[in-house]
Amino acid sequence: MLDIITISAAFLLSLLCETCGLVLPKSSDLAQVASNYSTIKPDLSVSLDSAKTPKARRKRYISQNDMIAIIDYHNQVRSKVFPPAANMEYMVWDENLAKSAEAWAAACIWDHGPSYLIRFLGQNLSVRTGRYQNILQLVKPWYEEVKDYAFPYPQECNPRCPLRCYGPMCTHYTQMVWATTNRIGCAIHTCHNMNVWGSVWRRAVYLVCNYSPKGNWIGEAPYSIGVPCSACPPSYGGSCSDNQCFPGVTSNYLHWFK
Repeated sequence: MLDIITISAAFLLSLLCETCGLVLPKSSDLAQVASNYSTIKPDLSVSLDSAKTPKARRKRYISQNDMIAIIDYHNQVRSKVFPPAANMEYMVWDENLAKSAEAWAAACIWDHGPSYLIRFLGQNLSVRTGRYQNILQLVKPWYEEVKDYAFPYPQECNPRCPLRCYGPMCTHYTQMVWATTNRIGCAIHTCHNMNVWGSVWRRAVYLVCNYSPKGNWIGEAPYSIGVPCSACPPSYGGSCSDNQCFPGVTSNYLHWFK
């Protein structure tokens, strides 16, 4: 029977194995390993149109069922954080984020990218060899990092470097529950002969999820503690659903499946 392996990667950490807890960073990452958070807040008005996939390819690399499952799971996790969040925003699907994720997934590169976009976006990656029954098999490992996380900062989740980094990680989870990150777009692609940690995987199922606005800022907690929806941005007009600040327009996903 074919062994099943699942690996996930968080933004600002190049390669992460969920099952063994190892990190193999790029040389540029070693100077920042004291924190898994980004150090500057760039302008979030970056255009994602340049990340469009080739026109010749018509097939979307995520189904509507998978899209709904990913959104619902994120919002379920976000609505049940502990301690409770006062400013947790409801997460919706974003077409442009999905397009940029699709382009990167199709590149079959086991690393974060492209570099000109990840300065502005959050990104979670997951790769699996063999068949899978449910898209959440690639997403749940991100949430499972919660067992190693202590609010408000992931001080106990930093890898020990500079050689092969190891130890528990939390930045997938913190990106999932970052209160002001209210949009997500994902794509899944089956890659053939994909290089993962120096090994060639003949058939790799690769999931890329992009987030906006990005989370994981140095010195900031993922959310504010308090009575749910008690600190929602004014733009929500006091609307609250399932412990989250609820928007008037829930998603633009219909455009994705036209």
